[in-house]
Amino acid sequence: MNRLTTAKRAQILSMLCEGNSMRAVSRLADVSINTVSKLLVDAGTLCAAFHQDQVRGLKAKRIQVDEIWSFTYAKRKNVTQKIAETVEGAGDTWTWTGIDADSKLVISWLVGGRDAGYAITFMNDLRSRLANRVQLTSDGHKAYLVAVEDAFGMDVDFAQLVKIYGTASVEDQRRYSPAECIGCIPTPVTGDPDPKHISTSFAERQNLTMRMHMRRFTRLTNGFSKKLANHIHMIALYTVFYNWTKLHKTLRTTPAQAAGLTDRVWDMAEIVNLMDEVNADPKSN
Repeated sequence: MNRLTTAKRAQILSMLCEGNSMRAVSRLADVSINTVSKLLVDAGTLCAAFHQDQVRGLKAKRIQVDEIWSFTYAKRKNVTQKIAETVEGAGDTWTWTGIDADSKLVISWLVGGRDAGYAITFMNDLRSRLANRVQLTSDGHKAYLVAVEDAFGMDVDFAQLVKIYGTASVEDQRRYSPAECIGCIPTPVTGDPDPKHISTSFAERQNLTMRMHMRRFTRLTNGFSKKLANHIHMIALYTVFYNWTKLHKTLRTTPAQAAGLTDRVWDMAEIVNLMDEVNADPKSN
């Protein structure tokens, strides 16, 4: 069986992480769509395991969490009973993310619904990766209240930034624009959070970065995820790409370096080499 070179596979994965759709990558790299799809699955599986193993024992100080919306196959209002029975995860798809406000490292992520069950799972995973007490800020989503207590108990300085929105104008609704935020109320919940650092700005900026780097999140296109599994694989690949290979403009280094997880900048070829090592190891099969 013919295998693409390391450089070619690294190029394909890099293009996926730079906002290109799978079919665009197929055309640009002159490979079949099935090749791109299989490479995404292999890379996503490797990256999920890599993140699970490497992002541990973090000595962070300030953590911000948020959720970003997308959809799989069809928006929730368009999911018929037949689609729901045949397409796993069809409808609204939420990605929960937790980011270190100082190193900009994406510490934890979870794909699923936006209910309390997913919030608890996400927050417990986040807690398991931290080595010390932190200040945690979320938006006003009520599911966080139960989830943070379940994961941290009283061992956290937790606050919510509750946003107040005005009524969206007819023009805003026509352009898919959100309602205008007319105010924010910092609300301490647990412990003694520093009022100066009750913010979700870095988490929200990370949401924008995700939308720019993954075609699946781009609104009003046909690049949305058709399979939930591929959506999860792409999030896993993007997270490793962002944490380990992408230089942060302000930090002038990668988030993984800033967080002390590595002493150098990685490149996508190294991720491909890790995939080959795992595939060559009979114990990993």
